[in-house]
Amino acid sequence: MPSVKIPKKSTDTDMTPFVDIAFLILSFFIMATKFKPPEPVEITTPGSVLSQALPESNAVLISIDSTNKVYYALLSEKEPEKFDDVINGVNSTQNLGLTPTEIRNFRKTYMVGVPFAGLKSFLNVDPNEQAKVDQPGIPVLDSTNNQLLWWIRLTKDAFKGQPLKFLIKGDGNSKYPAFEAVVDALRKNEEFKYELVTSLEDVPHGSELKKVQRWQTK
Repeated sequence: MPSVKIPKKSTDTDMTPFVDIAFLILSFFIMATKFKPPEPVEITTPGSVLSQALPESNAVLISIDSTNKVYYALLSEKEPEKFDDVINGVNSTQNLGLTPTEIRNFRKTYMVGVPFAGLKSFLNVDPNEQAKVDQPGIPVLDSTNNQLLWWIRLTKDAFKGQPLKFLIKGDGNSKYPAFEAVVDALRKNEEFKYELVTSLEDVPHGSELKKVQRWQTK
């Protein structure tokens, strides 16, 4: 009986489809990745041992630099239209006469540190160039003209009925009066809870928290 010859098949695998898939995945991550914009002011925060990431939405970041200048930043990635609500509120209450282009630029503005009188000129600058502008800070030290109070109030109006966090990021060399003025603006808006932004440090050796960490890792 004649034997049946089974045709031999090549063991080589065509890798072309896999290469295509790899490039598609790589392209997706490149296009979808969002890089953190450079901060217009350098703030060296005190250290802490709590590791909690900053929220990306429903939050207000109030920064105080080493020269006691105060800045306002809205964090609202999930609802970018909130930027329009806030800046339209500022425009109407302060009679600034902002143009549609200046209002749109506020969506791309990372941090505001100018008085209301200079806000129109600041928003007229291309958002990519705003980091080069030397901002004098939001006036807060004069209790009769604490303009941060308006930023907080109008942000609360924009997020009415939604949770909203307030974060304070202060430089380690900033002075207490600036911090007190920021807290006063929050208090006058009936906001008595806020979080402090710090730099992450290791737990000090010999502390009770360090002993707990060692016990938990055993």
